[in-house]
Amino acid sequence: APDAPPTPVVRGILAVLTAGTADLAVAEEAAITARLMGIEDVRLIADVGVAGLQRLLSRLDEVREADVVMVVAGMDGALPSVCAGLIDAPVIAVPTSVGYGAAMGGLSPLMATLNSCATGVTVVNIDNGFGATMSAIKMLRAAERLAQKMVA
Repeated sequence: APDAPPTPVVRGILAVLTAGTADLAVAEEAAITARLMGIEDVRLIADVGVAGLQRLLSRLDEVREADVVMVVAGMDGALPSVCAGLIDAPVIAVPTSVGYGAAMGGLSPLMATLNSCATGVTVVNIDNGFGATMSAIKMLRAAERLAQKMVA
């Protein structure tokens, strides 16, 4: 609408990673929500799961540029822990219901991310890309407020 107020800009870089292409629907929902909510730089990096760790390592410099990293992963849910061990930014794990056999509709990756021994991992519920995005926004806004206080 022409009279609608502009969406406030949320400063910072949000990287949204997927372990596999099957996780894309949840990741795309998160990335679209992030853009609509005003995050100034949203980067979707797909198919960098631990089944082919070289794919993540080849994009690691780009991932390390992010202020918050959201990791969308089903199956064994290992990617959030791997990422948290390699980067300094907070990691938001989004377990997905993608997977077969013992993935149990996302329960297996949910439990894996909750039990992560890597530091700085926050976990949202299964397929909750929207909730993960809202957490990322709050993290970025808190960082911006802190930066403003340090300048003042």
